[in-house]
Amino acid sequence: MTTGYAYPQQLAAFIDEHWDDYIPGADLPPLPVLESLLSIAFQASLLRDEERPVVFRLILAAPDTFPSEAGPPTGLHQLCFAEPIVFSPQEIKPLASAASFHRSLIGVHFDRDGALQMWGLVNSGPRWLHTQHGGRGSAPELPPNLVVNITGPGCIEVCKGATTIRQLGQGRVFGPSVNVLQAPWLQDMFAQTRAERMVIHQQARAAASAPWYDLDPELTHIIDQHMVKRVLAAIRAFKHGGTLIMVPPEMTDELLGANKYLSIRYPFADGEPRARFRTLIISVMNALAASDGNGDCVKEQHVIGWQQYQESLDATVAALDESIFEMSHLIAALSTVDGAVVMTRRFELLGFGAEIRCDLSEVTSIARSLNLEGTKYKIEQTRGVGTRHRSAYNLCHVLKDVLAIVISQDGGVRFIRSNNETVMYWDHQATFAFSHRF
Repeated sequence: MTTGYAYPQQLAAFIDEHWDDYIPGADLPPLPVLESLLSIAFQASLLRDEERPVVFRLILAAPDTFPSEAGPPTGLHQLCFAEPIVFSPQEIKPLASAASFHRSLIGVHFDRDGALQMWGLVNSGPRWLHTQHGGRGSAPELPPNLVVNITGPGCIEVCKGATTIRQLGQGRVFGPSVNVLQAPWLQDMFAQTRAERMVIHQQARAAASAPWYDLDPELTHIIDQHMVKRVLAAIRAFKHGGTLIMVPPEMTDELLGANKYLSIRYPFADGEPRARFRTLIISVMNALAASDGNGDCVKEQHVIGWQQYQESLDATVAALDESIFEMSHLIAALSTVDGAVVMTRRFELLGFGAEIRCDLSEVTSIARSLNLEGTKYKIEQTRGVGTRHRSAYNLCHVLKDVLAIVISQDGGVRFIRSNNETVMYWDHQATFAFSHRF
């Protein structure tokens, strides 16, 4: 009689079968060794270290895989133990604290008999988190070896270098997390906002006394993504949960006045301060175009893109990036007050503590999207979710152009909108949902 639950053995079988489907890289160990590695890591994840969860990253690679002279922020720094340590749950537990999840990996290899050992630590720095949490600066490149991330009790993510292959959690094996920020419909929703910013940027360019570099059309799209990632990561870190409501700019006056949809307890006065996000992004665009970006590389290309933004040493760009970071944390703090944070698609902050009217039409069923486009979905009942989610469903049912982002206390994130007269939600990547403050 089967329970239908998946465990490390099923995860190992999938990884063994599909390892070569991804980027070329190191060979996997024999299947029994892989099963042993994942099972030991799984057991370690169930332990507690002085009431702290045991979370860690490990990489299956020999010490000489990593140059001895390299180190963060742009390289990987390996430190070998004088003697290898047996790979076991009890030995992993204290090392997990020393090998901070956000900054280091435990180095593991196996001998001819298949015995697994921990040979040392690999310090990567925290930049690798920027892909999920947002931020400037390129991360050191991991070799295409087996990487295992333990993110919580019974939660395993298996990667080939930085490429996620499969995850194990809640008793099931599933694929890489969905990045809803890449959804085509979301890009369409904010296309007008990006076009408006480009017009303002072009006006500043025309008034400049010296020539400016051109910007990659995708640059502000990527900056927007990282800005939203920072907000979501900061809200997750508070472990309180929250709701962000993004509305068309033309609805501003209606929602700030007496209306039947939202009651904003703490509305902000009109003016530049509540539109600071937009001001900062336009300022970044102008500063990048006016600076020398990445030196000769940019001069040859005459176009500044995301790579140049990451690597720019311009003091103005660095200060603006820090300002965006602080705005993200401000919004996260506002979300800890009961009620929703309300913004326009221009990222103008209208207010917080917003109560969604209880007399809105009650939604009893919604669609869970199975792909980014929303063309494949499964109908679910709403009775299994809390008030925060149900009120967002109701609002999106009545206001078809509204986007709601609901962050649960456990770190899960749902993007909610009306799609073809059906309220639909997308589960956004929920990996690494524990506190990221480091």
